[in-house]
Amino acid sequence: MSLQEELTAFQDCLDDLLRTVGRLERSLARLRGAEAGPAPLEAAGGTGPAGGVITISETPYDATLWTDSDDEGLGVRGRHAP
Repeated sequence: MSLQEELTAFQDCLDDLLRTVGRLERSLARLRGAEAGPAPLEAAGGTGPAGGVITISETPYDATLWTDSDDEGLGVRGRHAP
């Protein structure tokens, strides 16, 4: 192998190394971003507080919301299986 061929092979290896290091740096940056956790609801377009805690009222839901709904595999209210 001539000196020029060796230098070309060395340059190819160096280019491969630089591409690999670049991919590793991008992966590390993504991991660091994921480590920060999900964005707060306000930043993500939600309506909850920045801490991500949403308070749900203890008052019962309006019963008319469930009119004509099926009972999870039990069928429609007032009807019975044959």
